[in-house]
Amino acid sequence: MFDNPVLLVVVLLLVVLLFGAKRLPDAARSIGRSMRIFKSEVKEMKTDDERRPSSAHDSDPSRPLEGRVVDEPRREQPPTSAYDQQQRHSA
Repeated sequence: MFDNPVLLVVVLLLVVLLFGAKRLPDAARSIGRSMRIFKSEVKEMKTDDERRPSSAHDSDPSRPLEGRVVDEPRREQPPTSAYDQQQRHSA
């Protein structure tokens, strides 16, 4: 794509003009931080697979399940202000 070095210089100049020289270091820093986080998450996923027990142990009914309740019924919050109480009575 960038066979000609002049084309690369022109693209770099356009990037500097569009984003400004002040924003480029911050953008590069945030991209680098994101890449480090992504790499560490991928590495952790690989080690999780290695530590995970075999599928024969996954179906063991004596092992407790882990997780959180997602279908918990919502409790209605009491009105906190006079305005909320008035809105509730008028509805």
